[in-house]
Amino acid sequence: QESIGKEPGTMKKKSLKIKIPPQDLSAFGMESLKVNPFWYDLYGIEDEALALRLSASFGGGIGRMRETCGAACGMFMLAGLENGSAKAGDAEGKKQNYALVQEMAGKFKEINGSIVCKELLGLVPMGSCQTAPKESPEPSDRTPEYYKKRPCEELVGISARIVGEKLLSL
Repeated sequence: QESIGKEPGTMKKKSLKIKIPPQDLSAFGMESLKVNPFWYDLYGIEDEALALRLSASFGGGIGRMRETCGAACGMFMLAGLENGSAKAGDAEGKKQNYALVQEMAGKFKEINGSIVCKELLGLVPMGSCQTAPKESPEPSDRTPEYYKKRPCEELVGISARIVGEKLLSL
């Protein structure tokens, strides 16, 4: 079985102490925090640059398209590291992973009303399936004012709690 770091299903089952890497949020943005607290302690991935690159595209609802919330994407990536299958044709493994992802997404939706970035930001009404205005791929400056307008930091915290609750109970 191919995997990065530890084998799936080997998450440490002890009290989790989340360490936020000392990145400057203005340089990396919230996407750098979506999965990084879990890489080091839980999966043995020590290459900080690799962890940052793996989660870099999640920002802005995946590449600033305002689709699936990057914090939710980080949860789903960790679900794959925990119980995802690396074997072609492993229907049972996929089923178990999809069930975990759906459970985590359901909890996120229960708390926040959606997993869709444009809805979470209030750009379109919740559940409307409307298209958000097209945005440039140019990231916004990460200033204190920027973060005051965004729920992203809170959503990352909620995602981290869901990961802790769901994955530590496996």
